[in-house]
Amino acid sequence: MKCFELQGPDGFDALELVERPVPRVGAGQVLVRLKAATLNYRDLLTVKGGYGSRQKFPLVPVSDGAGIVEQVGSGVTQFAARDRVIGSFFESWLGGQPSEAKMQAALGGAVDGVLAEYRVFPAHALVKTPPHLSDVEAAALPCAGLTAWSAVVKLGGIRPGQTVLTQGTGGVSLFALQFAKMCGARVIATSSTDAKIERLTTLGADVTINYRTTPDWGKKARELTGHGVDLVVEVGGVGTLNESIRATRIGGTIAFIGVLAGPPPASSRLPLMVMQQQRLQGVTVGSIEDLKAMCEAIAVNGMKPVIDRTFAFAETKDAFAHMASGAHFGKVAIAIG
Repeated sequence: MKCFELQGPDGFDALELVERPVPRVGAGQVLVRLKAATLNYRDLLTVKGGYGSRQKFPLVPVSDGAGIVEQVGSGVTQFAARDRVIGSFFESWLGGQPSEAKMQAALGGAVDGVLAEYRVFPAHALVKTPPHLSDVEAAALPCAGLTAWSAVVKLGGIRPGQTVLTQGTGGVSLFALQFAKMCGARVIATSSTDAKIERLTTLGADVTINYRTTPDWGKKARELTGHGVDLVVEVGGVGTLNESIRATRIGGTIAFIGVLAGPPPASSRLPLMVMQQQRLQGVTVGSIEDLKAMCEAIAVNGMKPVIDRTFAFAETKDAFAHMASGAHFGKVAIAIG
């Protein structure tokens, strides 16, 4: 089979298309013929060598993939050949609270990912693809989709009538917008260009703010609501945290996910977070149980992920470069096979 290997910490130059044997399926396992993958910012960090000491070489990168069951091992009864499936980001986190043991096997980082024509998964780590989604759309769910679900629904606890603020037009942010609307919430969405803002409105954003022309967008969001938003889906990290604190109401929550916006500003609003009894909630994907719940909700509501562009398998380096450019709106996908 063909697969991409990251052969060292040298960035895109270390990403090579190689041949490996098709893996053999064992008891309790499922062989999946992968049809599509999508990229996350974490995958970009992995290729650039920024994922830390857990990263081993050679490594098959990328965590999010979808495909078709090719063969099942002994003892597997919940799947059969030709079933369409997606793999969980954390193969050992079946449910309940996170722990070091549950989170140690993360695809495309600590263990091989999905940038290959075939992969063997533990049967318990697979979830059936919502039937209305294509394989490319389904491949957007395991990391970006579930992270947004955890931020908005599971940990954020958003209810009808509440207000959610999302940042930018990456995969997690657009999923968060869609899940917030699914919950009956009002959404304030930020972006850097008027063209992207127009698309956010089409997707369901109730209010939009251009953060280039309105750098104090947190203050603006607070003014628009009168008291602040209930939840900020914070993908920028410390570089945008000050404005997120400004935007959040007393007793509100900031779901802290990403590191996209660079270093923190010279002055910090952390004391304001204390004074307003806000909650800073770290979010790292979710469990297999959470993935199943999210997929059921997506199927019932007929929700579709936003796909920016799909690259051929041989164009994988171009897909990474496109994501690194920041020009995408939604998920960058790779068709496999």
